[in-house]
Amino acid sequence: MAFTLPPLPYAYDALEPAIDQETMVFHHDKHHQAYVDNLNKAVDADPALQGQSLEDLFVGISKLPKAVRNNAGGHWNHSLFWELMAPQGQTGAPSAELIAAIDRDLGGFEAFQADFNAAGAGQFGSGWAWLIVQDGKLKITSTPNQDNPLMDLAEEKGAVVLGADVWEHAYYLKYQNRRADYLKAFWSVVNWNKVNALFAAAKV
Repeated sequence: MAFTLPPLPYAYDALEPAIDQETMVFHHDKHHQAYVDNLNKAVDADPALQGQSLEDLFVGISKLPKAVRNNAGGHWNHSLFWELMAPQGQTGAPSAELIAAIDRDLGGFEAFQADFNAAGAGQFGSGWAWLIVQDGKLKITSTPNQDNPLMDLAEEKGAVVLGADVWEHAYYLKYQNRRADYLKAFWSVVNWNKVNALFAAAKV
């Protein structure tokens, strides 16, 4: 069965002023759709890959064509990214369990935010910043391009709890080259309800 583009879980303008409507239209309808279309083409070209989930592909992604790696990553990363954000007033708050883990593993919430922002701002070129659970502990990492911590080639592997897209197409229309400003604004739309659920699942 072909991979499909998931609809946004909110209106295109729902994340303003942090993320503008025009960026969301292009990011979701054009960029994410292109990853889906190109992934389907790459999978159709290899019968051995057909019927596999994205997670199945990630297990051996280092042995697969770059078109599969780039577009499977792009599809998975963006599908999660939309869910990791919510309109203001619907974002919830970090759970007590998550706050305790952040205090224990990352030196407190302010240090966590600063280090996460630094991981995103410091990622050379395009990529992602991540908060993951690795060996039972929270860790901040980043990946280039559309790689993610589920891939067999990731330098730091783990279960994803939070991710921020730092490709220019995620922010350039509003923030131009000010990636740090985009990352700062990102916190106002983080969907803590989703983050809490991912953290709880990662601990099991």
